[in-house]
Amino acid sequence: MEDQVRHPKHVAIIMDGNGRWAKARGLPRTMGHRRGVEAVRQAVRTARELGIEYLTLFAFSSENWKRPQEEVGEILRLLKFFIRRDLAELHREGVRVRVIGERNSLPADIRHLLEEAEELTVDNDRNTLLVAFNYGARDEIARAMRRIAEKLVAGETTVDAVTPELLDAHLDTAGIPDPDLIIRTSGELRLSNFLLWQAAYSEFAFLPCYWPDFDEAIFAETVREYSLRDRRFGGLSHEIAS
Repeated sequence: MEDQVRHPKHVAIIMDGNGRWAKARGLPRTMGHRRGVEAVRQAVRTARELGIEYLTLFAFSSENWKRPQEEVGEILRLLKFFIRRDLAELHREGVRVRVIGERNSLPADIRHLLEEAEELTVDNDRNTLLVAFNYGARDEIARAMRRIAEKLVAGETTVDAVTPELLDAHLDTAGIPDPDLIIRTSGELRLSNFLLWQAAYSEFAFLPCYWPDFDEAIFAETVREYSLRDRRFGGLSHEIAS
């Protein structure tokens, strides 16, 4: 248990600040998203090097559709480009790709690409990359509750069987350990509807840098700082208990 506390098994990242990074340099917001893709590649490599078993990246929220059409189109284009260019390498490196978020409303070509990534890498077990796309935590919980309600109506489960563990098993992240550490870049101090259920005992790191500037050194230092924390999970710290 002590080793697990010192080293995060699962890190989740809210990749924020692409547009502001571009604006600070007098560039269009789309350039920030392009640079953000390079930061994604670096983060995936660094997570592997640090021995992080699960990395979750908040790529596109269910609220992001409200952004200007040009920006949304560029994000979707970059997602396609990332999958087509990087999927083979991820597969060679033994990375399993899982996608969390609502899929039925996605354009067919995007949905097929996400499914292809999952199917190709399903047997990989070196580490897991979770991509939160068209994701919102409240929607995830509501969808899980609908599935449980359907089982109740069908007589496949009982009211007494509705436990936190049952709900957890019906979330998009079923079978994945809760994140030990949640990182958010750009200086914002909020979760923005990200992994609300799973973050119950997560540690948080809110960083002032914009996502395109999130590099290997910043990632490693954030993990090192996390390792110094005393996670109690509602109990007493080792020092107090002794």
